Parts: sequence; structure tokens; C-alpha cells
Amino acid sequence: MLKRAFKGCVVSGILALAVLGPGIAQAQTAVQSWPQRNVRFIIPFGPGSGADISARLLQDGLQKKWGKPIVVENRPGGDAMVAINAFTGAADDHVLLYGAVASFVAHPYLYENLSYVRERDLLSIARISITVMAVGVPEQMGIKTLKEFVAHAKANPGKLNSASVQGMSEIVFYGFLKREGLDIAKVPYRDIVQAPTDVGEGRLQALMASLAAMRPIAESGKLKVLAVGNQRTPAYPDIPTITEAGFPSLDHAGLIGVFGPRGMALDLRQRVAADIVAAGSAPDITARLTATGQLSAFAGPEELETSITGMTATLDAAAAALDMKRKK
Repeated sequence: MLKRAFKGCVVSGILALAVLGPGIAQAQTAVQSWPQRNVRFIIPFGPGSGADISARLLQDGLQKKWGKPIVVENRPGGDAMVAINAFTGAADDHVLLYGAVASFVAHPYLYENLSYVRERDLLSIARISITVMAVGVPEQMGIKTLKEFVAHAKANPGKLNSASVQGMSEIVFYGFLKREGLDIAKVPYRDIVQAPTDVGEGRLQALMASLAAMRPIAESGKLKVLAVGNQRTPAYPDIPTITEAGFPSLDHAGLIGVFGPRGMALDLRQRVAADIVAAGSAPDITARLTATGQLSAFAGPEELETSITGMTATLDAAAAALDMKRKK
């Protein structure tokens, strides 16, 4: 009786495999055959941003590996909503969101109704880089340290203008201004990449943004980088961290990641991630990222999710200090 039952189980198992086999084979074929057409990277910032720089550094290597063109599509504006809506609206596993995690981790604090659910609609594929954040002022102000800037701002209430990247950086930066009792006007930007130029021309007196975006104006001698976030960068080893400068509550870093659309299978995401990590392992990629004020951090979907969890915890602490509540 037991023998007949065992035989029945074996037969049932064989039949089940016969039924599942084609599906498994088709799924494997789909993963192996991707991409079948052009791949689009949708970026929430304009040219010259950290995300844009790294995407273009990877573009050539990935095109050779995938055998298809990669289109880098800049969609700035709307606190990354323009890019996110373009990405989710495409509903295509050949259209990937390539951008800053700091934008969307802050959205639940800023908006009542969001058009997307992060865990469902923005599926982690690959971690790209750590974006070094920085505080910059016009060189013409003659200010050399962050403490000097705070003292200058306190002595000139209501006379200075400032800007920051929307999202997490904005919450952290304006929370810092509130804690320090600084009366500085906020200037909104559709594309924050334009702000360093305004700092260099003296129209803005303070900017919290990526070092990558500030670098060209800083190297022209018009913008002074006072401090950088998280850790000192090899590109500017003499610039102190924000914590070293005496203001640890302002210290944070950005994170660039690649995301796939709703329903994109994990095995496909892992395969795409492996290709991105391989392309990013080239020594010239690491050197060029470092030169622009980014830190190479290539890894797969699981590591990206872990990093997002850490950033969310940092943001939650900053928001709590400002008595901000999640709106959604």
C-alpha cells in the first residue's frame, strides 16, 4: 500500500514537473534574451547631476554587453515626480528608473497623495554609488568654514538666499537652519543642477546639494565648498566632513540606484544587476566617479534595499526632530 502511494507521488511529481517545465524554461529564456529592444534610463535630474554622470559612464559598457542602445532620458522637475510618473506609466521592463533614493524616501512626509507605492512600483535592481553631499557658498563671500557661515547668517537675518535638493536633503538642511535659528530665504528650483551657477554668481548664498553638481563651479574658483557629508572624499581630501565642521545633524549622504517596474521578476533584476555591477567594476569607472564626488558602491537588489532601509532611518530621525509626520 505504501509502495503504491509512493509510486503515485512519483507519478504526480513527474506530471507536475511536466506542467511547470515549459513555464520555467520560458522564464529562463526571457531572462537570458533580455533586452530585446532599446533600454531607457529615466533620470529625475538634468545633465551634470550625480545620477546623470554615472549613467553616462556606464552607458557604453552596458550597450556592448546588452547589444542594444541605452537612451539616457533626463526628466527633472516635480521633486522627481515627473520622472517617476514617466517610469511607472511606461510599465515596461526595458524602461528603468535611474536616480536618487533620497527623493522618494522623503515623499511620504511631503505629499498627501502619491501616484505610486514604492515597494510595489519601484523594484530594486542595483545600487550604483554613494552621492557625496556638500555645503557650498559663493567664493566672493570670503567665508572659509561652516561655522563662519552660521555666524554670518545670524548677523544678517533675512538677507541671504539658499537652496537644496528636494526630498531628504531639503528636510535635513532646513531642519538645520531652524535648529540654528537662521533666517534664510528658500529658493525653489525645478532642476537643482542650475543652482551651483547661481551660487557662483552670488545670487544664492548657500547650497546643499551633491558635490558632483557643485564641482565644475568650485573648480572655476567661484564656489567655495565648506564641508562634505558622510566621509571625506578622495577628490577633495582637505575639505572636512560636516560632522568635523561641528554640525553632525546636517551630515548625510545620497544614494543612486536603479529600479525596475511593477512585476519585474527578481531573477531578471538580479541578472540586470550582475551586468551593471560588472560594467561598474572597470577601474576607470571608479576613478571617474571619485573625481566627480561620488563613491563607487555597485551591488545588487538586496544590498540596495538594505541601503534604502538605512537612509529611511536617517530621514525618520531628521523628520522627528522637526515634528514632521508621514502624510501617507
